[in-house]
Order: sequence, then structure tokens, then C-alpha cells
Amino acid sequence: MASTRFSFVARAFAALTFSAALFAASPAHAEGASVRVGVVDVQRAVAQTEDGLRAQATLKKLFESRQQQLDGKQKDLQRQKEEIDKQSRVLSKEALQKRVDEWQKQMVDLQQIFLEYNKELEKKQKELTEPVIEKVMAIIKRIATSENVDIVIDKNTTAYVRSDLDLTDRAIQAYNSGGGGAPAPAPAPKK
Repeated sequence: MASTRFSFVARAFAALTFSAALFAASPAHAEGASVRVGVVDVQRAVAQTEDGLRAQATLKKLFESRQQQLDGKQKDLQRQKEEIDKQSRVLSKEALQKRVDEWQKQMVDLQQIFLEYNKELEKKQKELTEPVIEKVMAIIKRIATSENVDIVIDKNTTAYVRSDLDLTDRAIQAYNSGGGGAPAPAPAPKK
């Protein structure tokens, strides 16, 4: 679930990485001007904000509740299967087939409930995390703009990053200090 949560963000940053390569190869930057790069672990930034932690707690509570319901139904079906196995020698072929058919129908119903729970959890996760992602991205843009960083790459898409290029902790701190809603300032002039 976590991997799908941020896959669209990772794809966006992968596209930005490609754009950075094109940008660095452009004639304006071939003349010796340097490209300033920053990295951010978007997934960690979202997860470690106060709102992200609250969202995780809400999802965990919902998941645990749903999981208990599913576990109870699964145990009941297991108990029914054991009863069917025990009674298979004494029941008529028709009666046994009827019990097996009922059990299989209940199993299919349980699988359907499981799929519905998963969809509901994914929807709730998106509902809770999307606003946090948007605010984190605005903060990243604001930090990059204020420090004349030309491109910010998702840390999870890189093999190596110097720690001084990592903006993740600063983005988390800015978010938690109330800096999530402010718009990004206008870009500073290039030197």
C-alpha cells in the first residue's frame, strides 16, 4: 500500500530527473553555469509531518478494526470447513455438496469484503495524505526557490546523494512549524 501511495510522486520526480539532464545539456548551461540540485525523500517527508503521523494513526486504527472483522470471519470459515471435513463420512453426497457449496459462497463473499475493505482503505489513505503531499510539495518548491535550487529530485530514485543536498528534514520542519500553506515566492534572479 505504501509503495502505491507515492508511485505517482516518484514518477513525477523521475521525469524531473530526465528534465534536469536536458536542462544541464542546454546551451545556457554548457557555458559553465552550474545547475543547483537538491534531493528530498518525499515519502519520509509526508510520513513524518504532524499531519502525516495523524493520517497514519487514523489509517492504522481503521485497518486494525477491519482486520479484526476479517480475521473473525476467516476463523468462522475455517471452523466450518473442519466441521464439513468431519461430517463428510456421515452426510449424504447431496447434503455434503450443499454444505460445501454454502461454504464456498461464504468464502467468495469474504474475498469480496476483503477487496472492498482494501478499496476503502486506499480511498481513505488518498483522502488523508493528498493534502499533506500537496503542502509538502509547495514547501519543497518554496525552499528550492529561496535557495536558487534549479531542480529537486526524489531521494529514492538516486543511488547516492551527499547529505548537504538533502532538503527532507528542512521540509518536515517547515511543514510542522506552520509553513505548509504559504505560497512559493517568486524565483530569485540568476547570477
